[in-house]
Amino acid sequence: MGIFGRTIVALLPFAPRFVVRWVAKRYMAGENLEQALELMTKLSSEEACFTVDVLGEEINSIEESSWFIDEYERVLDSIVGSGIDANISIKPTALGLLIDQKSAYKNIERIVRKASENGIFVRLDMEDSRATQATIDATLDMQARGLENIGLVLQGRMFRTPSDISQMCETLGPKADFRICKGIYLEPREIAHTSYQGIVEGTNKALDMMLESGAYTAIASHDLPVIDHALKSLESRGLGPGKDDPRHDNPVSRAKGKGPGYEFQFLLGVRGNVRRSLAEKGHRTRIYLPYGRKWYEYGMRRLRENPDVAVHVTKSLFFPWTNRR
Repeated sequence: MGIFGRTIVALLPFAPRFVVRWVAKRYMAGENLEQALELMTKLSSEEACFTVDVLGEEINSIEESSWFIDEYERVLDSIVGSGIDANISIKPTALGLLIDQKSAYKNIERIVRKASENGIFVRLDMEDSRATQATIDATLDMQARGLENIGLVLQGRMFRTPSDISQMCETLGPKADFRICKGIYLEPREIAHTSYQGIVEGTNKALDMMLESGAYTAIASHDLPVIDHALKSLESRGLGPGKDDPRHDNPVSRAKGKGPGYEFQFLLGVRGNVRRSLAEKGHRTRIYLPYGRKWYEYGMRRLRENPDVAVHVTKSLFFPWTNRR
């Protein structure tokens, strides 16, 4: 599958831009905030809530971060004004984390504080291994500043993830808030699982650790083995639809829009049938919804980073019943 994926990626630059756009539109909410709001309004009828992501990531100068700050402030104002059940996700490198830590922290705090004032949660996305520790440190720093409406993403493929979970939970206690995913970035075998089974097992182990620790756990996977494992793990801990979180003697204060200690998350356009089935059973489900003008660059970079994604995209095009939106 790796060779097939790399072949598809190698051919994509020669494809007309409109072809790539046709493929990408299934997974993107549009090029502007207005289109994203329109789609969220439509999908709200499916009992879904949302995480809004403004497309774009690592910048070359700290000045470039200004655009992202302004755009996220527009997003926050629009969420409040529309009443849509949504929070936001930001990539720390888009705010300068790998350029100037002090400025990046200032940028992150500005967004998180505005979100806090409006009861909106902020997720720090996890990028490649260069930014892992810096992203964890940024999350802990914001919490230390009294901004508890922030959590981060950890990746099941990384060997360090169990240790990161333990350390964060030791520091934050029940205020720890994670999104666990497999991780799209291909990392060296010295620091990460590289086989499918190894990644699934690493993700399931991390998921169990998060649930056992009492942390809020956002289960972000489209892999049925992970989803099935998550459902069994939730049931074994007394977590589920219509139930209070039994892991704490006293209720834990969390940002609005949270589930009873957990939720399921899906990328826009992926496994919609599974998401709707979970929602019908009462589980809180969230759609990760990216938008922005840099859809082409975003999509191409993601495919180059992990060519196997191209296989799943191609499969969904030729066998659409395997991945209903």
